Amino acid sequence: MPLVKVARVVSGGTPKTAVAEYWGGDIPWATPKDLSSLKAVEIHSTPRGLTPAGLKASSAEVLPTNSVLFSSRAPIGLLAINSVPMATNQGFKSFVPDPTQLEARYLYRWLEYNRKWLQSLGVGATFKEVSKATVSRIELPLPSVAEQRRIAAILDKTDELRAKRRKAIAHLDALNQSIFHSMFEKTQHQTSSIELADAVAPGTIVTYGIVQAGEEFPGGVPYIRTGDLSDGRIASEKLRRTDPVIASKFERSRVSADDIVMSIRATVGTVAQVPPALDGANLTQGTARIAPGPDMTSSYLLEYLRAEPTQRWIQRNVKGATFKEITLERLRRLPVTTPPLELQQTFATRIAAVERLKETHRKHLAELDALFASLQSRAFKGEL
Repeated sequence: MPLVKVARVVSGGTPKTAVAEYWGGDIPWATPKDLSSLKAVEIHSTPRGLTPAGLKASSAEVLPTNSVLFSSRAPIGLLAINSVPMATNQGFKSFVPDPTQLEARYLYRWLEYNRKWLQSLGVGATFKEVSKATVSRIELPLPSVAEQRRIAAILDKTDELRAKRRKAIAHLDALNQSIFHSMFEKTQHQTSSIELADAVAPGTIVTYGIVQAGEEFPGGVPYIRTGDLSDGRIASEKLRRTDPVIASKFERSRVSADDIVMSIRATVGTVAQVPPALDGANLTQGTARIAPGPDMTSSYLLEYLRAEPTQRWIQRNVKGATFKEITLERLRRLPVTTPPLELQQTFATRIAAVERLKETHRKHLAELDALFASLQSRAFKGEL
């Protein structure tokens, strides 16, 4: 069924930003950025609002509740359902479903399932965009409304379970910092600090990574990029691999288990610990390898680097407005406190217990992700 026969396609708009009377009103106004940080299906509010004058001065229109917001550029494919009447900027091609024929949450899930295909429809030299004409030609399977609601309810329930797992992992991640503060808050003031260069194994803060990794090499040496670092861990499942011959040319940036990897460009200050499975992996430019010295455990150093005061120091020493970076010279001067090694080892034991719990939750989350993908596939093939 052509989507335009069961939903109205609505573009957004932006009034002149310099006109004060257009802004600060009660009409929620969404941008793709607002959806990028959204952790749920529904969007309830937006950082900026339009006045009636601002709405009139733009090509935006107020979407009724239960419309499906779809970002058509920068980037393509972000989704949300508005729980209140809402306008959008020009980065959207939103859908107002006919409730007698199309369930909004079913449409949301169908668009979500087909996101990669929808992204492939984008055209443009400067940035890719899906046009209104292209969106209007989209066809989707259309069972009865009752069946649409059943499918949406199954996918919603599974997605809810995934969200709970992610929340549990986030809570456990925050627990690491909580334990760190409870054990070391007093010692931070009582212990003298040394520079990072003196707290790590000699010659380990480097950025000499793989410059030209070449084509993807299945079974080759994994290499870690800045985008692979998140929440204290390396997203091992997403790592690319390179030819061992290429990797062998970059011995200085080879990492060992329990090393710390830090992003020193773009997302400056993001850190992660190298797991045993990645012993011998390599780094790309933009990352630094930090190997703890004999008087410092990896667990302590990781959480010290993630702690808010340390992150503030790092950000104060970042250079560049467009291209952000911290130089290795500055990073080596980062002050590090060194509590007694015995206390650090006790901390490491406690953190290891938390990490085991996190790993269990990650395993369950991976199983739920696989189940969700299977249900999506079956749902839109008429097999659910």
